[in-house]
Amino acid sequence: MNISIIQPPQVAWASGLFSGGPLIRKSTCIGNLANVFADEQAWQAYPPHEVVYEVDMLDSASTEGALYTGVTHLNPGKVGDEYFMTRGHFHARREQGEVYCGLRGTGLLLLQDEQGAARLEHVFPGSVHIIPGFTAHRLINTGSDILSALAVWPSAAGHDYAALAQGFSVRVVEEGGEARVKEINHD
Repeated sequence: MNISIIQPPQVAWASGLFSGGPLIRKSTCIGNLANVFADEQAWQAYPPHEVVYEVDMLDSASTEGALYTGVTHLNPGKVGDEYFMTRGHFHARREQGEVYCGLRGTGLLLLQDEQGAARLEHVFPGSVHIIPGFTAHRLINTGSDILSALAVWPSAAGHDYAALAQGFSVRVVEEGGEARVKEINHD
């Protein structure tokens, strides 16, 4: 029997850059993040094409049982006093979970259940985050370097951004040179 050995795609752990596989890159600019940041005037003052984050994904099958693998690269910055963050989402199939691994930079992972209860986890090189089903999630860059995190999730999970039209129940802002958490009342 002649078994071939295949070279799989690779990720550089220090930078989060993929090599050796077909990639899909998606950039999210500040102009794509309407109603995400609290300070509307500060948001409008940014050039709409400024990139807030990019996601590099391995081009994978989107069949039941398959997994997506990607790296989010979230730039440092703030809109007003609020740190740059990803849009954040629930999965369309709520029961589907996800795993994040911190690769570069420092920040927070905001997790929120369907009742609005939120918690934050520190993200740093080597951190591992198990995101259970029925949990919305968002990365927040509180550092001065790019925050990169590897993610693996079921390809059938999908994204539900509309469920968070009112936003998350907390915001992370800089006050006195430190990250502070502010609770939001959506009533």
